[in-house]
Amino acid sequence: MGIGPGSLDDMTPRARQAIADADLIVGYDTYLDLIKELLSGKASIGTGMMQEIDRCQAAVDQAIAGKQVAVISSGDPGIYGMAGLILELVAKQPVVNQPEVTVIPGISAVGAAAAVLGAPLMHDFAVISMSDLLTPWEVIEKRIEMAAAGDFVIAIYNPKSVKRTNQIETVRAITLKYRGPDTPVGIVHHATRDKEAMTLSTLDQFTHEYIDMFSLVLIGNSQTYVADGKMVTPRGYRL
Repeated sequence: MGIGPGSLDDMTPRARQAIADADLIVGYDTYLDLIKELLSGKASIGTGMMQEIDRCQAAVDQAIAGKQVAVISSGDPGIYGMAGLILELVAKQPVVNQPEVTVIPGISAVGAAAAVLGAPLMHDFAVISMSDLLTPWEVIEKRIEMAAAGDFVIAIYNPKSVKRTNQIETVRAITLKYRGPDTPVGIVHHATRDKEAMTLSTLDQFTHEYIDMFSLVLIGNSQTYVADGKMVTPRGYRL
């Protein structure tokens, strides 16, 4: 299930009800902390980064044992979340043991960040993660190239980390081959959370801004503009 981008105000009633009904809540420690006020009296299993398989297998095992389990992901569970992994692990079980899985959607980080910036996703867009832990960098780079050539608005997840600092510069260089240097770029930090902040920049200059793993970068297409501090990508309506 998706708990939304961070603020409890952006969690759906259906997600809240799933937590209330569950015997056990399973999730990444940081995400459990975001909803800690909803977990009073609830059993939980939390793990750190890079332990997704162990965490989800534990959830499947507990469901097979008869518990009602809620596996949480930030944003939407089907967008870089745990929904796919849970379904894959359940499919490996004998049919007689397979628990029922219900995927409960949530507000995605890309949608939350777009709302902070204005309306940058009004036309076709691509969402690409810069994390190369599970996807080879060569594949990510090709996807950036294709999205830039296709004039998609490009949303970048995991744009920069302590160890991964140069990839965002490659994104800038690739996209500049297809778009003007003044193309608007929006950067949103901690969308809907306590430290929420946003910056408007340009394709030529945005990598000079502060960017980290808690940022989401939105690169406009050839028609995107900024007006009154809002980033807008026209849908094409005749006004």
